[in-house]
Amino acid sequence: MEQRNAVSIVEELRERVAKVGFDATGRDFLAIQVTLKDIGECFYIEIKDDKLTFEAAEYTDRQANIIMTSENFMKMANGELNSMLALTTGKLKIEGDITKAKALKEIFKK
Repeated sequence: MEQRNAVSIVEELRERVAKVGFDATGRDFLAIQVTLKDIGECFYIEIKDDKLTFEAAEYTDRQANIIMTSENFMKMANGELNSMLALTTGKLKIEGDITKAKALKEIFKK
């Protein structure tokens, strides 16, 4: 498997969301950081002013922090790993508002 970093994951997520046509219009503010524990990097996902943003950077005023490996995050984003199963088996840890973290399901719907 190729070595991923936060920048390559962010690029892949942007492309995927553009293909499925996620519309952030009228959505509540969302600020989620994803910490990739296997590579020691992070990125954030934000919905603000009807715009969805992905950036390879830390988000200090986040509502939630999702902590998992890059491989498991991509599996979850691609629908190959159930988030509840990941949470109960320790593959996923959430710090902060779990309801905000659940909002990611809407973004990554196929």
